[in-house]
Order: sequence, then structure tokens, then C-alpha cells
Amino acid sequence: MKKIVIILTLSLCTFVHAQDKGFEISKNLEIFSNVYKNVHLNYVDDVDPGKLMKTAIDAMLASLDPYTNYYAESDMEDVKLQLLGEYGGVGALIHQKNGLIYVAEPYEGLPADKAGLKAGDRILEVNGVSTEGKTTSDVSSAMRGQSGTAVKLKLSRDGRTFDCTLTRQEIKLPNVPYSGILTSGIGYIKLSEFTQDAAKNVRDAFRQLKKQNPDLPGVILDLRGNGGGLMNEAVEIVGMFVKRGELVVETKGKLASKNVKSYTRSAPEDLDIPVAVLIDGYSASASEIVSGSLQDFDRAVIIGSRSYGKGLVQNILPMSYNTQMKVTVSKYYIPSGRCIQALDYSHRDENGRATRVPDSLKTAFKTRNGRTVYDGFGIEPDVEVDQEYMSALALVLYQKFLVFDYATQFVKQHASIPSPSKFEITDEIYDDFRNFLSDKDYSYSTSTEKYLDDLKTIAKEEKYFDAVKADIEALEAKLKADKAGDLAKYRDEVSEMLKNEILARYYYQKGRVEGSLTHDKDVLKAVEILTDKSQYKKILSGK
Repeated sequence: MKKIVIILTLSLCTFVHAQDKGFEISKNLEIFSNVYKNVHLNYVDDVDPGKLMKTAIDAMLASLDPYTNYYAESDMEDVKLQLLGEYGGVGALIHQKNGLIYVAEPYEGLPADKAGLKAGDRILEVNGVSTEGKTTSDVSSAMRGQSGTAVKLKLSRDGRTFDCTLTRQEIKLPNVPYSGILTSGIGYIKLSEFTQDAAKNVRDAFRQLKKQNPDLPGVILDLRGNGGGLMNEAVEIVGMFVKRGELVVETKGKLASKNVKSYTRSAPEDLDIPVAVLIDGYSASASEIVSGSLQDFDRAVIIGSRSYGKGLVQNILPMSYNTQMKVTVSKYYIPSGRCIQALDYSHRDENGRATRVPDSLKTAFKTRNGRTVYDGFGIEPDVEVDQEYMSALALVLYQKFLVFDYATQFVKQHASIPSPSKFEITDEIYDDFRNFLSDKDYSYSTSTEKYLDDLKTIAKEEKYFDAVKADIEALEAKLKADKAGDLAKYRDEVSEMLKNEILARYYYQKGRVEGSLTHDKDVLKAVEILTDKSQYKKILSGK
């Protein structure tokens, strides 16, 4: 009898709670409707109903997490780009410099490239509408559209204005921009995003590497900068290196229908080949499923720096009037049982920022070989490589597009260059770049100079400045003299930037990736570990 009373009480509480929720929803919808109506009827200026509603929706969803979004009908091309890696357009990256819009990079073999557009071309008009005062987002949206339709551009190059009519096509960005065998004999596959067919393309790339060398000693899967995408593609990629039927990821949400276990389904490609996975702070979501699962299975050595920490799953929900919502519906858990979500969006600090999971609440889990791993803060690499941060000099050269502009000039003077694996920035090229900068403004403040300015301010406030003025001025003079040599001091860093930008002009994205590998610290560390079997086994054994 007591059990029956308890069950009835719980059922009644649930019913009352549901009624309270229903009443709260109805009440607040009515309040919102009245606010919306009164603004429309009484506000001093005319308002755009659609724009007003989208602002309200965006603000509401932003209070949940950054991944729950509303897409109006006009945003459908962006949805296709996120999910499929494709959109209707001309196939060119653009950027803004001094308020003007330029072609940053045409994609190989796509309409912009076929029509002869080049990096550095200024876009003056799109379909007769001036780009003046427009943002890159405005111009990009104007250039996109349904495949098969035409878009007319007016451009400027070397002071000459010309028109160009392009036919939009379905642009599918390559999710594997480069794969190949390094000079060490190790295979390398770069995966930039988990869009449709990512697993197929990685599988094809791997098979091609094995075809080139049946005794391939190891393979590197580069997931750095990969923000994720489709979960099923991640599961399929894990399945290339582990047995069929392994649980890769489990999702858990409010609705039972969102609680799903995903297992490897295809026959593996290779269960024995040594594997290294590269990650960084921009590797997220599906990238963390792949790297975390292979770590939990002790199937790959993870190299680089800690990943982003996104353990949330989103679904796309179709709605009326051809609109859609992307909604966070669950959290995912990888084979050891851990969830790597780093930010708690249900708890925010006094500034409204989501808080990190505190160390005290992080839980230890075990990999298959018994190594300890933790939840709550992304994937911690097995081998951490010190990350190099851009110097103030490199940052200003990038922000002011001086490396970009030099590459534009370089292409006009050089009909061809060596292959990406052989091209280097010679003394002659670097000296030419220095001459190019001689009449350019690339002034910048170092961190030391900023601290020195702060010291001067504090010294004046506390009335110590007169006593230390001579010392501060002497230090400023030394810093100025030392800063003059920054182009020599940071030559390696600046040369790498120049090399990547120049290679993209001749060999597109593929060349940019291939050319960067020769001096890549993460890649070099991966090669070292994969070619040393005892070191590789020791890391995975945890001993």
C-alpha cells in the first residue's frame, strides 16, 4: 500500500509540474506576443517585423549555448555549407582591406578560377550593386545563389577595370585538401572538416597511400583546426583502425530518442599500422570523437595541444516557411565513458560567460590499456608539443595584408616556382620582401612596450616618474633599437608565412598544406614517434 501511495504521489507531482510548465509557457508566449504587437503599433519609427523577430530569437538562443541557432530561409546556403561542405557559388574566398573587398583565394577548378580571377583582384560590384561600404558577409551572400544562375562581377586589377560573368555551381569544398607520403616514408592525411563523405575520402586517401607503399610504416591523421561536423563520419573514420562492432560514441539527452549508441560497422582498413592523430585548441566535436576514441582504445598516439572541449550534439530541425533550427539535443560520451565538454552553459559567471568544469568535478577514466584520462576539458594529447604563438611583427604583417600583397606582386614577377615540397624562401626573396616593406607602415607595439607604458602611467600616478624617467627612456631606446632587427630575429616565422601564401597562388590549398609540412613541429614529432616502434608502444602501454 505504501508503494502505491508513493507512486501515485510521484505521478501527481509530475502531472502538476507539467501543468506548471505548460502554464508558464503559455503565459510567457502571451507576454511576448503583446510586447511584439505593442512595439509594432506604438514605436515611434517603422520596424521590420522579420528583423525584429530574428533579433529576439537569436538573443533567446544565445542564452543557451553558441551552437543552438535559428536559420531563416535566406540562410539555407550557410546550412548546406556547414552540413555538406557545399553551397551554390563561384568558389572564391574574399577579404576586406581598408574598407575594400578583394579576392583572397580562388578555389582550384571552380568558376572563379576558370574565369581567371586572381588573389588580389578588387571586387567593385556584384550584379551592378557597388561593394562600397559592404562587409565580406554582404558580398559573399550576394555572390552565392542557386547553382546554374549567373552572377556579374566588376573587378579591378593593376588599375584596369573589367567585367566578368560567372555561372554559379554547386561548390563542394574538399574535406581532405591533401594526402601524401612524407620524405620519411610516413603517410599523411589532412582532414579539414567532417562534412558529407569525409570518411570515404579519408578511406580513399589511406588506400592510395597503401597502394603507393604496401609496407607503409605509419600514418598521421591531421585534425588540427578541424571544428567537427557530422558524427557518423567520425564513427566511420574510427572504424578504419579498430574492430567492427566497437562502441565509439554514446549520446545522452532529455529525450529517450536522442540516446543513441554508435558502433563501428565497416570492416577495418588496418588494425596494426601505427597511427598518430594531431590535434590543437581548434579541434572540436567530431575531431574529439575520433582522437578521443582512438586514445581510449589505445589505438593511436595523440600529439599536439589540448583540444577545444565540445561534447555537445546538435540536430537540424525543419520548421515552417522553409526555416530551420540547429538545437543542442544531447551530450556525447566516448568509449572510456568520459564526456569531454569543457564549458557549462547552464552556469555562468557575473559577466554572463559560461564557466569551465572545475578540476574538483573532473572524473578519472581508464583507456583499454589502463591509462588514466579525464573528462571535462577536451582531449589531452599523449605527447604535448609546445605551441608557437605569432610574434607582434608577424601579427601586424598578417593584419595589414603585407604578406598577401607581396605574394600578389611576387606572382607577377615569377611565372613558376618549384614544387611545394622543394620551394623555400631564399635570401634573395626575403631581401626583396624587406625592400617591399621599406615604404610600408607596419608599426606595432610589443608586449614589453605595453608593459613599459603601463609602468610610466603608474609611476606618474604615484609620483615616482621623475626619479626613474632616465632609466625608462634608456630602456625605450634599447627596445626601439632591438625592434629594428625584428625582421632578422623572426625571419623563420615570417618566411613560413610568405612561403604558405606564395604556394597558395601556384598550387592552391593543396600546395599550402604540403609546403607547410617540412618545418611543422607536430608533424616532425609524429614522424619521430611512428618510426620508433618502442617509443610508440611505450606511450600506448602507459608504462
